[in-house]
Amino acid sequence: MANDESIPRRDFLKGASLTGASVAAAATGLVACSPKAETAASQATPATQDTWLVLTPEEAEFFIAAADTIIPKDELSPSGSECGVPVFIDRQLASAWGGGDRMYRAGPFVKGTPEQGYQLSLTPHQYFVAGVIAANAWCEKTYGKTFDRLDQAKRNEALTAMEKGTAEFDGFESKPFFTALLTINMEGFFADPIYGGNRNKASWRMLGFPGLPAIYADKIDAYRGKRYPVTEPQSIADFS
Repeated sequence: MANDESIPRRDFLKGASLTGASVAAAATGLVACSPKAETAASQATPATQDTWLVLTPEEAEFFIAAADTIIPKDELSPSGSECGVPVFIDRQLASAWGGGDRMYRAGPFVKGTPEQGYQLSLTPHQYFVAGVIAANAWCEKTYGKTFDRLDQAKRNEALTAMEKGTAEFDGFESKPFFTALLTINMEGFFADPIYGGNRNKASWRMLGFPGLPAIYADKIDAYRGKRYPVTEPQSIADFS
């Protein structure tokens, strides 16, 4: 989160990227040269849109505020909303995955360990809707405002409380919700732009990630363990 000096954002993003887009580059052995961050920032456009697929205005404002708190605009990249992360979230929650397709939801459901993962009958869409309602209710009780109306310092404080599990949501656990919120923001920031996030390939430019690894198959041996100069990352949309 913004202004958290215990985990510098540059180091956090480098580590987080290994679970997202850059893991593909690591698998191929290609290591690209990172272009200047200003390139990504200059090409970014706002994440606003007139029509959301499933998000209500209140939910959209929550996800925009959360994205900009988890991924603040700085010298490394545009903010989460400028990179389209809320758009990515909206599309994911509107998808078959968001509707719980192929998920076991018949129960019985008992409280398990964190390693056992998701243990509720809610679909991902329903889970995030319930989480947003619970988070906003807790913020109103704690700060007198919904999460999106808090200033940056209070948003940081609120997300930290959720992360630690000390935010007492009514009938809902704040820590698993924070984990899910952080995960889907990371996915939106690092995923292929065709899915709505990572607008203008901002995170890829920041990392120097070349894009689709398959198109570099003829270069793997020559550049294994070496830096590969990337002029323009390649996404799925570039070949559509």
